Amino acid sequence: MGSVLAGRRIVVTRAVEQADELAALLQHHGAVPVVIPLIEIVSTPTEMAQLAEEVGNDFDWLIVTSPNGAHCLIEAAAVLPAATQVAAIGTATADALRAGGFAVAFVPAVQSAVGLLADFPQASRVLLVQAANAEPTLAEGLRLQGAAVTIVAPYRTVAARVTAAQQLAALSADAVLFASGSAARAWADVFGDSTPPVVVAIGPQTAAAATNAGLKVTAVAADHSLPGMLQALERQLLSQS
Repeated sequence: MGSVLAGRRIVVTRAVEQADELAALLQHHGAVPVVIPLIEIVSTPTEMAQLAEEVGNDFDWLIVTSPNGAHCLIEAAAVLPAATQVAAIGTATADALRAGGFAVAFVPAVQSAVGLLADFPQASRVLLVQAANAEPTLAEGLRLQGAAVTIVAPYRTVAARVTAAQQLAALSADAVLFASGSAARAWADVFGDSTPPVVVAIGPQTAAAATNAGLKVTAVAADHSLPGMLQALERQLLSQS
């Protein structure tokens, strides 16, 4: 029996430089990816320079909140002080860090800022690498737990331009996938609360951002990764067949 995704048109909302991996996964399962980048990733040179400087300082933990942050860290630093342990907010971020040669000591069971705060070991000095427009939840929570937190924001996400043809293609698709809260918010800015029949979020934090933007999320990946998002999409489509 063929895949439930066969022939389905699925909107990929990731930035241009990140869309290929998810599109390839969809094609492998027989789906037709509709690539409509809703966000662009813009690096911040001054913050990249700060990151390169800060990673050599005496932190007991370095926390990275996204694959984008992982790529910035890899670009900024070849090695870390031996005493610095690395935490990733989710498996996709951890995979990106490991691919760049960094050992990852901690990934929370619930892959979100709240999940990390619930399980994170006691820390005295933390370097937090996140987007310039990230929510303050993680930094505030770490400080409440007694950590001195230094934030470096080496990149930011901005809305990409969406053409009229892309808008028509998006709304006529079978499903849309959101791998970040910024993409969900960018969707709402363009389409309001109109979506394809199925809306899948990569994790609870992205789902919350989508819901807060007025979108109805129909499935959330249990494994907060691109393959996990496809599994959630497959389960949702099977439940509707």
